[in-house]
Amino acid sequence: MIITCNRAELQAAVLNISRAVAPKSPIPALEGILFKATADGIFLCGYDLSLGITTRLPATVSEEGEVIFGAKLFGDIVRSLPDGDVTIRVNEKYNAEITGGESTFHIVGIAASEYPDLPSVSGGTNIGLPQTTLKSMIRQTLFAVSTSDAKPIHTGARFVVEQGIVRLVAVDGCRLAMRTEPVNTAESADFVVPGKTLGEVMKLMDEDDGAVEIGVGRRHIIFSVGTYSVISRLLEGEFLDYQKAIPSGVRTEVTVPTRRFIEAVERMSLVVNDRLKSPIRCQFDDGCVRFSCETSIGTAKDRFAIGPIKEPLEIGFNNRYLLDAFRAAETDEVRVQLNGPLSPIKILPSEGEHFLFLVLPVRLRSGE
Repeated sequence: MIITCNRAELQAAVLNISRAVAPKSPIPALEGILFKATADGIFLCGYDLSLGITTRLPATVSEEGEVIFGAKLFGDIVRSLPDGDVTIRVNEKYNAEITGGESTFHIVGIAASEYPDLPSVSGGTNIGLPQTTLKSMIRQTLFAVSTSDAKPIHTGARFVVEQGIVRLVAVDGCRLAMRTEPVNTAESADFVVPGKTLGEVMKLMDEDDGAVEIGVGRRHIIFSVGTYSVISRLLEGEFLDYQKAIPSGVRTEVTVPTRRFIEAVERMSLVVNDRLKSPIRCQFDDGCVRFSCETSIGTAKDRFAIGPIKEPLEIGFNNRYLLDAFRAAETDEVRVQLNGPLSPIKILPSEGEHFLFLVLPVRLRSGE
């Protein structure tokens, strides 16, 4: 195999592909990146048996071939080379010479035949979404994906496609995030994608109008983003009935400035740490919301004006959970709906319901 390509393009591709490479594996090939050189350019693949990322790069291919290079070593080499073209020569024993400028490295590769096949995804549902839309949907729900393996199905986000809409839902036992968008498809589907997969897809998307094509199979899913494809297994199990988890009534509703609310909670958080945990106390009164927090290292208080409300309420929250939800809102103002001191807070856009966040409260003790 003999190829020549641009170093910056190769470095960017290797960086992205490496995120799907197993850091440690009993199969040495999975710790590497698969290279295939054909007349069309270079095909690169990283795969850890759960998540795979592939891409193609333009290159001058003088001799076709394929090889596996250790991802860390190869990535370090490419990053260290000067700008310009990189030439890679691999002989029949998989000994490789990598040259860039005046620098030359010799490393040993692995036979491509040792690399496992990627799963195929066909015959299922196909969905197309603008990159900006899907990126925003993931960004607004990923914070609520569970990081605990107690219920593995909740370590992913649920896609529900029905009646011309696509809904993305994430839950972790203490909060829920939901984002809804119209989609141009008459198909219906219901599946759960691992949070790690969605995080990698989000990193590959640009802020442009390009489309992301999503192919859903029985056990796997593929996201096509520009020149990249992300292939992942789907999660199986019984996902929370999110519709039943959303409070139906509204006892108190108020519109608040998102940034001002975040700043107040951030100030309260200065007296809270991993060792000294205490809920943020929020008092919604007519015309004002008051914040307070007290731990052994100090106390903090803040307040700001709001519009009239039907029923005053005092409620407590974990500071991080509250911050995650408000930071994900991405709007200047949000509607806050409350149904009592022990019912989840509901956070919605000032108009419409294209996103919805729930955060469970913390029971306040008297004098806390």
